[in-house]
Amino acid sequence: MEELHKPVLLSEVVAFLQPKLGETYLDLTAGYAGHAKKILAVTQNYKGATLVDRDEFSIDYLTKNVSSEVQIIHDNFYNATQLLIECGKTFDVILADFGVSSPQIDKAERGFSFLSDGPLDMRMDKSQKLDASSIINKWHPRELEEIFVKYGEEKPGLAKKHARIIVEGRPFNSTLELANAIAFNGRISKSKGTRWHGKHPATQVFQAIRIAVNDELSLIEKTLPLLPKLLNPGGRVGIITFHSLEDRLVKRYFKEVSSLGYESEFEVLTKSPITAGELELVINPRASSAKLRVYKKRS
Repeated sequence: MEELHKPVLLSEVVAFLQPKLGETYLDLTAGYAGHAKKILAVTQNYKGATLVDRDEFSIDYLTKNVSSEVQIIHDNFYNATQLLIECGKTFDVILADFGVSSPQIDKAERGFSFLSDGPLDMRMDKSQKLDASSIINKWHPRELEEIFVKYGEEKPGLAKKHARIIVEGRPFNSTLELANAIAFNGRISKSKGTRWHGKHPATQVFQAIRIAVNDELSLIEKTLPLLPKLLNPGGRVGIITFHSLEDRLVKRYFKEVSSLGYESEFEVLTKSPITAGELELVINPRASSAKLRVYKKRS
């Protein structure tokens, strides 16, 4: 398979999930099969594998590049989890990587990045109606403030300032217009390209909008309690997060279900989150914020 996306923490995922020959595998965010192809190379159980993604471009890639024996589901991971439970499916290994893929970021036309000019889109599922443009150009300033604080983790005063700049500068038609308005307090030509050293001032705003567009945290929160129903006894689940909001949900849920000691349903296999080593960070800087947590369902 052609590698379109460098999977983060690949060796660590394999080491901690410990896939074995013949085991069944579920990837809830398969993307471009970066993790999946490595795990399937070990299990060799293509009929027992299911790959899920909500992005039509990922689905197209998976359909063309993964064995036809593998089940591929085009939906978000929450809906797919519900469907698989209804069908009575269970798995030995489950992986969910909640990050945005490199092709999504790198393609300006997807609207995820403030480093290149593109439409205000940010939809992982292009069939949904809500996009970044709707939020930026139509939402009430108080709604913008709320998501900047809740999803962007901005301080309230700064969130209010960002919301005011956006409302006063409407309409916005591109990612670069929005990024420059945030960076320069609305005092610069919307179309002027700029280079920025260090963390861009619009980083948290773009994160907040992306999370709101794709309902990311809500989907994670609703999916986590369903995972035990999909795991076989002795099965392992690995979850990769990229910011504290995601990681907090994962850590809190599994702390609750594993807090009963030997009577709990899960055993924690990673006492602390696993992060990328120096070599990976050189090759793939986007792995810098990735955290892997792994849990095992008791037999």
